[in-house]
Amino acid sequence: MTAGSLPLAPDTPELTVIIVSYNTRELTLKAIETLHDTTRATRFRTVVLDNASSDGSAEAITRAFPQVEVIASQENLGFARANNILAAAARTEWLLLLNPDTECHAGAIDNLLAFSKANPRAGITGGRTVFPDGSLNIASCWRRITPWSAFCKGTGLSGVFAGSTLFNPETMADWKRDSVREVDIVQGSFLMIRRALWEELGGFDPKYFMYGEEADLCLRARELGYRPMITPDAEIMHLVGAASRTRAHKYVLSAKGRMTLMERHWPAWQVPFGRATLAFWAGSRTLVFGIVARLTGRKRARAAHWAEVWSQRHDFLEGYKDPPRAG
Repeated sequence: MTAGSLPLAPDTPELTVIIVSYNTRELTLKAIETLHDTTRATRFRTVVLDNASSDGSAEAITRAFPQVEVIASQENLGFARANNILAAAARTEWLLLLNPDTECHAGAIDNLLAFSKANPRAGITGGRTVFPDGSLNIASCWRRITPWSAFCKGTGLSGVFAGSTLFNPETMADWKRDSVREVDIVQGSFLMIRRALWEELGGFDPKYFMYGEEADLCLRARELGYRPMITPDAEIMHLVGAASRTRAHKYVLSAKGRMTLMERHWPAWQVPFGRATLAFWAGSRTLVFGIVARLTGRKRARAAHWAEVWSQRHDFLEGYKDPPRAG
C-alpha cells in the first residue's frame, strides 16, 4: 500500500490481466480458463482486446467468460498499441501482460504478484516459462542486444554454439531459469509492472507493431534505475509465436524490432554496424540455402523462407520510424 492510500475494499481488484489476441481463439480460451483456475489469492480483472481476428475469438470469449471484458477491434492495432489501450483504461495498482498462447500453472499469478511486491526495485517482473511437454522455454527473458551479440547472430555463431554464453549471450542458455535473477529484458508474454511505473514510462512505444516493445520498455525502466527480475516460483506454459502469420513474417517483424532497439539504445556510431549484421544475417542464409536447393533439390522450403525474408530487407533494415498504420 502506498503512503496515504486507503485499504482496498474486499472485492476491489488489485491487478488487471491484459490479453491481446489475434486469431488464437482456442488458445485464448484455454489461457483465460487456466488463469482463473489457478489464481486463488489475487483479486483481479481480465480484459481482452481482439485484434480483428477472423476466427470468432471475441464472440467465443464473451460466451465462455461473461466476466471478462472484451474489446473487439475492427483493425489489427498490433501488440504495443493494443496493450497501451487496455492499460490506459486500467485502474488497478498492478498490470500483468499475458499472451493468449499461454497456460498458467498453479499459483503463477499469486506468486508473481507477491514477488513483485517484495521486490519494488525490480520495477518489472516475470516468471519461468515451459513448453507443453514441460521442457524449459528460455524465452521468458533475455539479455540486451550488444554489438557482439549482433555479430554472433548475424554470422550464425549463436546458432552453432547455442548453449554458449560467449557466442549466444542474449539467451543466457546456461541458466535454467530456476533461480531469482536480475535480467535486462522480461518478455511481454508474462510481464508484471506497477501501473504507476507503466504510466511513468508511457507504456509501450507505439511505433513497435510486434516484437521489441517489451525490450524497449525494460531498457527504459533500467535507465530510471530499476532492475527487472525473474522468479522461478511463477511458471506458465508458452507456445511462442502463435499469432504470427508465417515464419518469414515473424522473422521480418523480429528483425525490424531489433533494428529499432539498436537505433534507440545504442550510440549512433554503432548503429551502422548493427544494420550490417542484420543484412548479413538475412543475406548469407538466403545465399546458402538458395545454392543448396538448386544443387541438391533439398531445403527448398528453407530457401523460399529466406528469400521472402531477404525480399523485405529494405523494410526491416530501416526499423520502425513512425507509429505503424493498422493492417
